[in-house]
Amino acid sequence: MSNAIHKCAKARWVLAICALLSFAVHAKDFRSADVHPTDYPTVGAVRYMGKLLLDQSKGRFGVRVYPSGALGTEKDNIEQLKIGALDMMRINVGVLNSVVPETIVTVLPFVFRSTEHMRKVLDGPVGDEILASMESQGLIGLAFYDSGSRSFYTTKKPVTNVADMKGLKIRVQQSDLFVAMIEALGANPTPMPLGEVYTALKTGIVDAAENNWPSYESTRHFEAAKFYNQTEHSLAPEVLVFSKKVWDKLPKEDQALIRKAAKESVPHMRKLWDEREVKSRKVVEAAGIKTVPVANKQEFIDAMKPVYAKFANTPKLKDLVKRIQETK
Repeated sequence: MSNAIHKCAKARWVLAICALLSFAVHAKDFRSADVHPTDYPTVGAVRYMGKLLLDQSKGRFGVRVYPSGALGTEKDNIEQLKIGALDMMRINVGVLNSVVPETIVTVLPFVFRSTEHMRKVLDGPVGDEILASMESQGLIGLAFYDSGSRSFYTTKKPVTNVADMKGLKIRVQQSDLFVAMIEALGANPTPMPLGEVYTALKTGIVDAAENNWPSYESTRHFEAAKFYNQTEHSLAPEVLVFSKKVWDKLPKEDQALIRKAAKESVPHMRKLWDEREVKSRKVVEAAGIKTVPVANKQEFIDAMKPVYAKFANTPKLKDLVKRIQETK
């Protein structure tokens, strides 16, 4: 009898080993790129999505995140996605403006009144419409993540009004809209990848940059730019996108699993983001940076009229802006 039990136990052990080997052979990790460091909320959120996907696909799919720009710049990653050399990426929508026109409306300065307003818009039909518009450009839009409110930080002087912006050399994302925003404020835009900004601030190539609290802290830009001027001019979100080349080879059931896991990662990302924003602000304030309130935000908003005229320049984009502004 004991010999039979031993054989049974051995058989179960062999089956368990076979199952593990089968998992190792058949599980596929989708490669996902991010320019942010490994402890950044977007990186954590995509890893969380990978765990959900691994569970929901019963071990067939997972996600491997390559943070800190390990797979190149965001523009490089877009091209990699289009040809199917990369599966996924997290990207700020500003970099997508020249690729997917509908994303322009989410980057327009001051288009969102608050974080709550932005989340409500992007969780609704407007957000779904913008995500769907990416498919024609070889990208599958999965979900929007937060990117906080962006403000200008300067190396030499605080900025309290539009006049203080005049003549400043300001790093911006490689986005025509961000370039136009800086020009409308009387400053000189300098587009460059995120990885080059620290040195540019330190050496005086630029006088300022703009970003959210976590990026300001994680990039160590606060070491070079001591004035954080709370213009809060943009709540442009991040977006999680998938390669259409890779997507089209997947069964519809697996596509649905990926979409589900991505959407379910959004609340987790927002929790991580809110916590990180508080932590980052405390870190930089402890390091002695000066938080500078603007005297009159409406002055900055009024300066953006030429930007809206130039970029929200089709009936479709105007309609999207109107629907965003009408969302309560």
